[in-house]
Amino acid sequence: MVVEIKKIGVIGSGQMGSGIAHVCALSGFDVTLSDLSMDRIESGLASINGNLARQVQKGQISEEERSAALGRISPAQDLDLLADVDLVIESAVENEQVKRKIFAQLCPILKPEAMLATNTSSISITRLAATTDRPERFIGIHFMNPVPLMELVELVRGIATEDETFEAAKGFVKTVGKTVAVAEDFPAFMVNRILL
Repeated sequence: MVVEIKKIGVIGSGQMGSGIAHVCALSGFDVTLSDLSMDRIESGLASINGNLARQVQKGQISEEERSAALGRISPAQDLDLLADVDLVIESAVENEQVKRKIFAQLCPILKPEAMLATNTSSISITRLAATTDRPERFIGIHFMNPVPLMELVELVRGIATEDETFEAAKGFVKTVGKTVAVAEDFPAFMVNRILL
C-alpha cells in the first residue's frame, strides 16, 4: 500500500519536534503539531516563528514563505486531531516506555495506511514497531539537531519495515531538503556511534 505523504503529524513540540515541524511546513506540507499541553505547543510555535524570522533576515526565505509556513502548522493537544495525517513523526522524550505509550494511544486513531516514524537516536526501531498495529509501515527518521540547519537524516528500518515505507520515507526526507543516510537498527545507529 503506497502512501502519498501530504499531511504530517509531529508529536512533541520541543527543540526536535518544532524543528521537524518547521522544515516540513517550509517544504509545503500541512503539519499538525501535538504535545501534552497548549503551553508546550505555543512555545514550540514561538520557536518556529523565531527561527523562520531569522531565515528571512538572512535572506534565505521571503516573508511570504515564512507566513505561509506558519499558516500550514495546526496545534493539536488532542491526538484525535492526527486522524487524517499520512505520516506521524514521534519526537517525544528519549524514553522507550513513553514512546510505546504514545504509539499505543495513536494507532487506533490513525487511518490504516498512515505511516509511523520515530525520531529516536538510540532506541530499537524493531522493538518500537512491535508495539504498533503496523510494523511494516514503521520506520526511524532521525533528524539531527538543529533540524533547520543540519543536512543529514538517518533512515532506520525495523525488521518488518516494507520497501514501500522505506521509499516513501526516503522521498519525504528529500522533499524537506535533507540528505538520507541509511543506518542499521542497532544501538546509537550510525552518527551517534561515530560521535561516541
